[in-house]
Amino acid sequence: MDTRDDRYSGKIFFNAVLPLVRVIIEDVPGITASLKGKSGTFQVSAMTDEGIWATHFTVDNGVVTTTLGALDDKPTVELAFKNLRDFNGFMKGTSKKLPSIRGLMRLGILIPFMRALLKMASLLGLKEAPKEEETQRLLVKLYLYLLSSGISQLNREGHPTITEWTKKSPNRVYAWTVDGYDDVAAYLRVKAGKTKAARGRYRRSQPFFTMRFIDLESALATLLGTGDMMELVAGGKMIMEGGPEFGNMLGDYMLLVGSYAQA
Repeated sequence: MDTRDDRYSGKIFFNAVLPLVRVIIEDVPGITASLKGKSGTFQVSAMTDEGIWATHFTVDNGVVTTTLGALDDKPTVELAFKNLRDFNGFMKGTSKKLPSIRGLMRLGILIPFMRALLKMASLLGLKEAPKEEETQRLLVKLYLYLLSSGISQLNREGHPTITEWTKKSPNRVYAWTVDGYDDVAAYLRVKAGKTKAARGRYRRSQPFFTMRFIDLESALATLLGTGDMMELVAGGKMIMEGGPEFGNMLGDYMLLVGSYAQA
């Protein structure tokens, strides 16, 4: 039987973490090139008490799209887990129970996606900031996309801490940005119990609150927990555009997402 925490972790992994695979494919030239001219589908699934949970990717002549949920048809390649706990353990790196691999010989699809999964796992598993700027940019992007979407997924799954906040909230936008990198940004829209996460900068109006980093190093110091948030704020490297109490609140929710996505 799936526990409540199993479901919280599962929703974050399927709906916030796995979609990052497409970001890896698009941002890592070697993986992008390996799918050039290819077409097919790749799915990751797990059996739950509610039926199959899945995320799948469609490749059309090398162009990848992501869809939450299971394919109606049989995928070209599928990583199928027997249950949600095995899937969560695999994603956290705490379980050695491997999925069934269907389409094992469809190497043109299997290998690029496995490379992307391994690349994602290696990046999100880093404890110290990488030295290369391009790797820093990709890692911060992954984290911002994951955390904004993860908070929304916890709300949709009924996590009491998040729903208590969202159900009382007027229409507000909470954003994360890094100076000089328009694509390294994400935001979360909250209104009367509903949430919607999105990638990039929110440009329709000024967000209600923005957690703004002046550079990639400052962002990574916060996201990896290697820097002191108060020192970063005092030093002007992390700017709370909005009330500081909202920054503390958002920081708590980011940690909550991390607690379900890490061992």
